[in-house]
Amino acid sequence: MNVPDKKFNAVALAGIDIDVLKTFAAIAETGSFSKAAEKVFRTPSAVSMQIKKLEEILGVSVLQRDSRSVELTQDGELLLSYARRILALSNEMMARFLMPDIEGSVVLGAPDDYGNKLLPTVLKRFAETHPNVSVDVVMDSSASLLERFDRGELDVVVYTSSDKHALEDGAHIMLEEDLVWAGLKGGCAYEKDPLPISMWESSCAWRAGAVEALDTIGRSYRVAYKSAQVVAQRAAVSADLAVAPMPSSFIEPPLIELTHKKHGLPPLKKYQIRMRLKSNSGCCSQAVAEHVIACFEEM
Repeated sequence: MNVPDKKFNAVALAGIDIDVLKTFAAIAETGSFSKAAEKVFRTPSAVSMQIKKLEEILGVSVLQRDSRSVELTQDGELLLSYARRILALSNEMMARFLMPDIEGSVVLGAPDDYGNKLLPTVLKRFAETHPNVSVDVVMDSSASLLERFDRGELDVVVYTSSDKHALEDGAHIMLEEDLVWAGLKGGCAYEKDPLPISMWESSCAWRAGAVEALDTIGRSYRVAYKSAQVVAQRAAVSADLAVAPMPSSFIEPPLIELTHKKHGLPPLKKYQIRMRLKSNSGCCSQAVAEHVIACFEEM
């Protein structure tokens, strides 16, 4: 592909339609041109034309396509981070100017592991754009939150999931991250047999991946500490009473990542943070969802 000269590229970049970014983000999220077309209410051929035009403007390929899958290129990954921030900022701007006088309430559910990081920022930003709307927060395990969402008790739900689980209808992937084994620096819990683990119930995405990995190498283990609270899991690991599967971003001193090469623990897979919005939700719930998306982008 011929790369446009810098002058043309700068002019073209300024003219990228936000609908094209919406289409690109939908493809990245669904991994399919046809599913993305349904999501943005366009035909698959129109979606293909949008992406072709986008790649011509940028002078790079943003998607790798074959007969079975669609994946982001390295440039596509970079573009996606910009696109999500632009879309979130656009929605926030519209909410600020068009919906400041709306009143009502929204029930938001989130697991405590990310809820503690996420909620203060979301609530602050939402209060600035929708001062007359109250947000009721529910913090629980992902399994319980999804049950409550299915019963119609939550308007917006944020939850953890294995990256191997099919994307639920209407779900958005907020974050995908590696899981790693957490242990105390200089500790010896990882040497014990059976391996003592601090984790939550069987429905937890972190636990499922850890158990599968241990079973694969035939390593015996026992659940030494069971808690839905990350702070309790960290406490057990910090006391060198157990190891725990955690997102790599959660590893902070005195904890370290335990590896297969140095500590004999099997590598873990990725997990995802997803979000769902109640069908036929109102503008307030949609605005909360947009703030959640923006906050994850900033994280």
